[in-house]
This record gives sequence, structure tokens and C-alpha cells, in this order.
Amino acid sequence: MKTVSLLLASALVAFTPAAAQEVGSVSLEDMADGALAGDTIAWDFVEGITTEVGPRQAGTEAEKRGRDWAVAWLRAQGFANVADEPFEMETWVPGDLHKAEIISPFPQPLVIQPLGGSASTGRDGITAEVVEFENIAALIAAPEGSLNGKIAYISHSMTPTQDGSQYGFAGPARWIGAGVAKNKGAIATVIKSVGTDYHRNPHVGGTTFRNADGSSDVGRPVPTPAGALSLPDAANLERMFDRADGRPIFMKLTLTPEDLGTTTSGNVVGEIVGRDPSLPPVLVACHIDSWWNAPGAFDDGAGCGIVAAAALHVSHTGQPLRTIRVLMAGAEEVGLFGSVAYSKAHIDEKIGVGLESDFGADRIWRFESNFRDTNPELHAKLAASVARFGVADSTIVARGGADINISRDQGGAIIDLQQDGTRYFDLHHTPDDTLDKIDPVQLRQNVAVWTQVVGILANEPGSIQNGPDTPE
Repeated sequence: MKTVSLLLASALVAFTPAAAQEVGSVSLEDMADGALAGDTIAWDFVEGITTEVGPRQAGTEAEKRGRDWAVAWLRAQGFANVADEPFEMETWVPGDLHKAEIISPFPQPLVIQPLGGSASTGRDGITAEVVEFENIAALIAAPEGSLNGKIAYISHSMTPTQDGSQYGFAGPARWIGAGVAKNKGAIATVIKSVGTDYHRNPHVGGTTFRNADGSSDVGRPVPTPAGALSLPDAANLERMFDRADGRPIFMKLTLTPEDLGTTTSGNVVGEIVGRDPSLPPVLVACHIDSWWNAPGAFDDGAGCGIVAAAALHVSHTGQPLRTIRVLMAGAEEVGLFGSVAYSKAHIDEKIGVGLESDFGADRIWRFESNFRDTNPELHAKLAASVARFGVADSTIVARGGADINISRDQGGAIIDLQQDGTRYFDLHHTPDDTLDKIDPVQLRQNVAVWTQVVGILANEPGSIQNGPDTPE
């Protein structure tokens, strides 16, 4: 690493606007290398919000405290145009009683937590026979009415992958399983947690209910109780089915979530103002909310720290040509409400390019864009600029993360900086999503890559999506 980068590393700890003026002549490359060696800004954000706020369930007072904390932090770091942009949403909370007990033939308790959107069983619980399904496809194939009065159990075979692709394979067990089971007569659903660890920590997350014909626009479909078993408990239940020799397995399920009605969430925004306001900004996004059961260090406190730190480091090389807009979206976990609200409110404001960090804090290993063919020169420049950080180029077309709906809605430029997801689903939506799981070295690699990429984008004078000779 260059000597100047090591010197910059110590300076990165406490930048002020005055200090930024002094280092305005520092190259982007040296700034990114310095971030790799010594960034503390991203860690400062995620350590602060997880320590001072903790879990930030969407639409609740805790999420509001998280937004207030982020607004104060952005202002203290010198961001301009910092705001909390409110929107309304229907809010669900998990309640205080989460129990699953096998009544027969092998009586014992199992560890469970409710899925977002679940109905309550009432504090007295419900008891019924459990029917096993190897996967969501087996449930979908079950005859109509075959689950009348019963509890459906849905399994899957998710394994760890670097690109996280098995989430799409196993996720439907959670995303739609309870709704499918209800439409076949089930009075409740339990699933094997959508995750890859073997701790007794259920992986929570949202589930959805639709009418039997698949629609959701005729009234509001009535939910049923739905919960996720920890992976060891799900494995135990499956062994029970193997040993039962055809005897029915009965479970008592007690879940007491509540609907709070309409509450307020919001999106936190802040900017590094560019020299040319006529050029569409670079949008860097994350989400500020978490599930109730963890302080959300990986998901997505780290992402917010990464994108904000990168924006600051770019500003320390001098005022960029384009504005860099940081979006910390609210209510992502419960249905992308913040991303949808942001796009609706700002759809007429052209975005130059959108990027999101929301896959933990482990190292970035692959670069993707959706303009490899339309602006090959810029794609190649960006890919080459991060090769020194161990990031590979890719022909995969970037689709963008959950919080940059506006870029997709506008049909604009998108970049994906893919993080290593090998251990992400060990932590995702569990009580283990805590600060100690973040590796500071890998976190700094994220900041370095983001600094390099965002710095190039923020100083690109021509169309990012269609090349230098195309007007924005």
C-alpha cells in the first residue's frame, strides 16, 4: 500500500470540513486505499446505532429513535439537506408470547418466533395435528381442503452460498407458505427458519396472505398464525415425523402478535452537494430499520455506515461534480415501504445511478452494472478500479437492492457491489445479528470499494447509463 495511504488512514478518523479542504488535492485512489487501511466512520455509525438505539422495528417508536439518531449523526458529519421524510404504514408487532410445544407422541418444547404479518392464536394457544411438507412445492401440490383444522409444517434444504442465491430457493417457504397453507384449510403454519445456522435462534421475517385465487385486492386477506422454528428444532420435528410410524403429531402453538394500525415511518436522507446541480445525483442506499429481535448490525446498520462513509471520503478529495445522496430507507423489512414511498415522492427527480449496501459487512467480491453494453467504457473503468481490492468484474446484469426502487422505476443506471454472503444467512433476522459479528477488516474493504466506485460516478460528466456523448 502507498505510504500516503497509510498517512491518510489516521486522518480518516476525524475529518472535519476544514480538514477536507486541506486534503482536497488527495487522489481518489489514495483516499480509497486509506479507507482500506484505517476507516473508522462506518464502524462509528453501526456501533453507535446498535448501542444507543438497538432493534428498530418498522413503524414503532424504536424505529423513530433510530431515524432521529441517524439524522443527528449525518448532521454532525457535515452532510447537507439532512431530513426525515415521513410516510404512513400499517404496523405489526410480535407480542410477548411465542411458544411451540409437541403434545404427543414426543412431548417437549420447541423454539419459535412469529413471522411478520402473523395472526394471534390468543394467549391460550391452539392445539392441532401437524402435517409435514418437504418444501413449498409439496405444499402447493396438496389437495384443497386437505389441511382443514391442521397446522402445516414447511421445510426446505437451504445451504450457504457466496452469492446468497439459495435465499430465492428457500425463501418462498416463509414468503408465501402460510398463505398457501391457509387457502388449503390450515389453521396455522410453522416453517423451518430460512437460514443456514444451527443455533436455537429462529430466523424471523415477513409472510404474506392472499386470497385463494392469488389476489389481494378484494378486501384484506385474513391472516392465520405463522411462526418460524429454529433450524435445530425444525430438524428435531422432522426426526419426530420419521419416528412416529404414521401416528399423528400434535402441537400446541401460542403466538400473540398485534396490529397497531396506521403509524408513521420515514426515510432519512442527506447529501454531499455537487458542483453541478443540473447533473442527476448518485444515490447510495441502505435501510435504517431492523426486525425486533436484534439490533440489526449486519442487516442493515453496516450498510448505512458503509454508504455514508464512502460519501464522506469522496467529499474529502474535493467537492464532487455530482451530488451524492444518501438514502437510509425506513420499513424495508416489512415490505419495502420506505423504498416505495421514496420513489413515489421523488419519481420526477432523475437519478444518475443507484447503488445499495444491504447484504452484511463481509468483503465485496464482484462488480456488476446494468450498463456494461450501453456504456462499456465506464463499466470497464469502474471494474478495473476495484480489482486491487479483490473485486472481480462480471457479465451479470445488476438489478439493484430493495431500497433503490426509484432507479428501477426510472429505468436508470444501477450498480451492484456484491458482498460475500457465505455466513450472511447464519445471522439474517436472528438475535445473533449483533455488532461483534462484524469483521472490521472486511468492513473497511467495503468502504474502500464504495469510496472508489462512488468517487468515479460522482465525477462522471456524461450519462452514466448511456455514455459520455449522451445527455442526462
